[in-house]
Amino acid sequence: MTETFTERFAAGLAGYGDGQCIEFEGRWYTGDEVTAYADAIGAQLRAAGVDDDAPVGLVVRNRLPHAAAIIGFLAAGRAVSMIYSFQSPEAIGRDIETLNLSAIVADSEDWTDAVITAAKRTGSAGVALSVTAPTVTAVPGLERRDESRRHTEAEPDVALQILTSGTTGPPKRQSIKTRVLERTVFSVTSGEAAPPGAPPEFSYWQFGGIGVCQLIAGIYNGRRIVILERFTVDGWVNAVKTHGIKRSGVQPAVIRMLLDADVPKEDLASLDFLISASGPLDPETRDEFEARYGIAVKLAYGATEFAGSLCAWTPEMEREFGASKRNSVGRALPDTQLRIVDPDTGAEPPTGERGLVEAKIAAISDDWIRTTDIASIDEDGFVTLHGRADGAINRGGFKILPETVRRVLISHPAVRDACVVGVPDARLGQVPFAAVEVTPGLPVPTEDELEDMVRRSLPVYNVPVAFVMVDELPRNPALKVSLPAVAALYESRSKT
Repeated sequence: MTETFTERFAAGLAGYGDGQCIEFEGRWYTGDEVTAYADAIGAQLRAAGVDDDAPVGLVVRNRLPHAAAIIGFLAAGRAVSMIYSFQSPEAIGRDIETLNLSAIVADSEDWTDAVITAAKRTGSAGVALSVTAPTVTAVPGLERRDESRRHTEAEPDVALQILTSGTTGPPKRQSIKTRVLERTVFSVTSGEAAPPGAPPEFSYWQFGGIGVCQLIAGIYNGRRIVILERFTVDGWVNAVKTHGIKRSGVQPAVIRMLLDADVPKEDLASLDFLISASGPLDPETRDEFEARYGIAVKLAYGATEFAGSLCAWTPEMEREFGASKRNSVGRALPDTQLRIVDPDTGAEPPTGERGLVEAKIAAISDDWIRTTDIASIDEDGFVTLHGRADGAINRGGFKILPETVRRVLISHPAVRDACVVGVPDARLGQVPFAAVEVTPGLPVPTEDELEDMVRRSLPVYNVPVAFVMVDELPRNPALKVSLPAVAALYESRSKT
């Protein structure tokens, strides 16, 4: 009889025993300790009258207790719905009421009055987590679920619900089926098993979203895992140095931060390469990083709805095409079919032409799934990304791709980064607005200067109607620029 993913995952967890499993805040926790934590959470849920197959919500943080909760739920076959902890207590409460689950698990600091009130309204049991004793406790007033209430039941074969990063608006919740987690592991590891004594997996992306894939793949394959609660340059560099990390997935902003912090080359000496994902990395920053540190930066492409990567570079591809296809995110993974379609007609354009990406992955669906990513595929099957269609600005019938305008702006030596968004206009519907992150120590560019740059490089309708200069662009915990927050800068500017 073929083992299920749940059985293989549980076996991966059991395999650690008293050996190192997860390192958090400088301390290694053994497999037995992680299992004991997960078992304590399960026992608390049973004491609260929560059925073993009932889905629960997790107000998630990148901390040891939350990792143990996720691992325990997956090993037991219990579905878990992620709730971002970095929201306001009122927003967390709204998520709890929307989900209507039998129980909510959260860090003790997240059990605020607003969150407790929301859980009482839904009749959910409450479990509090802590890294210090008592580590797993019932929340006062929420010791048991209200059995007179009907709570959301498990969806067939759904293992977890993860969230998008919320770059363009409120995060969306994506259901990931158990069978899809097999391809999650494959997309993270490319099917390669790490040799004994290999450096640990490095997990610092938010567990509430696609970052949980690293945790899942690590446990499935019996790898040691190092967790950072949140990204800081010092924390990230220290983990790389301490554990001899060989590779790490990073957001483009991380590469810029490492350069700006002038991290000593020797501190990153263990790295063979970095994988840049979750957004566009401008070629100038990539070139500067590779020249300074001698560490290759590979481009990657994945999405929350696919629970992992769609494309990858293999060593063979690197040897043959590394130089000529430098700006590509690689070829489709073996289990993935990709095609480019016209957004209006659905027809496939000629090879090399741009359009929307559609993907078909047997583990997920027999149908083609359309993304909002604009890309092209060349004659050798290499995919190049060109921006997102859902960020396109319609200025009186003229379509503007924000990334195209951004690329012009960041070519200015005093512009470290930029973000272009559409803002409402009574006559044209939408117009572009730009927030510009200036480079410290250099003269701040004028609006006329930046307007002229765009006008000389692109058709005139691409020129932003206004600019605002900022020390730092507003970013969410996934280190992506928050488009609603940038749009709010325009509203603030308009009121002054």
